[in-house]
Amino acid sequence: MVKKIGGRIYLGIIFLFLYLPILVLLILSFNNSKSRVAWGGFTAKWYVSMFQNDTIMDAFAMTLKITLTASILATIIGTLAAIGIQAMRRRGKAILIGATNIPLLNADIVTGISMMLLFVRFTKLGFSTVLIAHLTFDIPYVILNVLPKLNQASRSAYEAALDLGATPFYAFYKIVWPDIRPGVFSGFLMAITMSLDDFSITYFTKGPGVNTLSTMLYTELRKGIKPEMYALSALLFGIALALLLIMNYRSSKKNDINN
Repeated sequence: MVKKIGGRIYLGIIFLFLYLPILVLLILSFNNSKSRVAWGGFTAKWYVSMFQNDTIMDAFAMTLKITLTASILATIIGTLAAIGIQAMRRRGKAILIGATNIPLLNADIVTGISMMLLFVRFTKLGFSTVLIAHLTFDIPYVILNVLPKLNQASRSAYEAALDLGATPFYAFYKIVWPDIRPGVFSGFLMAITMSLDDFSITYFTKGPGVNTLSTMLYTELRKGIKPEMYALSALLFGIALALLLIMNYRSSKKNDINN
């Protein structure tokens, strides 16, 4: 009994350290006072001011442009790559899966600096270099989400459809696609989540005129913390939380259907 209570207390302390800073951030985003220690009353003016700030809105638009473009391209490329890996022999599949895990295990700052050195050797830093950099760490997430679904799909049903006269595309769309669709969607949401708040790789690969929310926050925080930054950070947290809830809901719904 004592061990069980102690475990719950320990778990509660861990969650307190994880989520207390986020809770403080949310409270400060609605604080009418600019002070971080005095409560000046409830207000939403910092959110209004945030949307009226051209610097923040330009960075927000650029972030959405990079995030959506990279996520869509990564989903397409990653899905096709997963299908290709699935069709390979065991040795080649193991090698490519290992290579897919390298960008996930590598430190962001190492990836950012190495890509910056590569880009400045052959081209100028700008929107295209940031997009390529985001693709490098988005594609592995899509591959690793789609591959398990491909392993669960029935290859014999696909081959039977081909034997009955179906075209490869029609057989894929009717038989394989329904099985891998949850993995593709999960990979897409994961790519959005990773691209939305990436800083290290974006910071080293962006050029003049390219400013995302993360890099803009870094620049503005060196000048001093403004209340609009609390509102912006709270908004980013809300978007990430919404994506996480959607992913968990779809996963639980899929499990209920299978059971």
